[in-house]
Amino acid sequence: MKQLIAGAVFVAVAPLAMADNGGPAGCGVGTAIVFPDASAWPEHVLAATTNGSSFNTSSMTSGLLNCKSAGGPLQMSQLFMDDNMDQLAMDAAKGEGETLAALAELMGVQAQDTAAFNRTVQANFDKMFHAEATSGTAHQALTAAMANNAQLQKYLG
Repeated sequence: MKQLIAGAVFVAVAPLAMADNGGPAGCGVGTAIVFPDASAWPEHVLAATTNGSSFNTSSMTSGLLNCKSAGGPLQMSQLFMDDNMDQLAMDAAKGEGETLAALAELMGVQAQDTAAFNRTVQANFDKMFHAEATSGTAHQALTAAMANNAQLQKYLG
């Protein structure tokens, strides 16, 4: 079930996390190599088609071929928290649950570190989910808690 939730999150937030590209055809092979000086609309269409049918996803996530980074797992986890604060708070209080597991998976936490992630979130519940908390402040508290945990620091990039 957590794979289904994580997959749904990726599909839902992918358009929101698109890489900044600076041109009408987007970024990728078509813009950077095949049609680098495109000026007419047919060239832009062909460049966009080439971008879409080549390695554009890799270019966007890696920052290659004129693509700026899409933000990676930390930005995706922020968007996930925007949409799932209430359920995440309930899971965080228990130190387990599908929403917490989906967040860990979305952040790339490996199976051997999941228990440490769950304990860290539960131990920092009051910092993450206080009365005035927003998804942004909860995410900041989460990343700060992970930064203070030697086992979880590697997931912060």
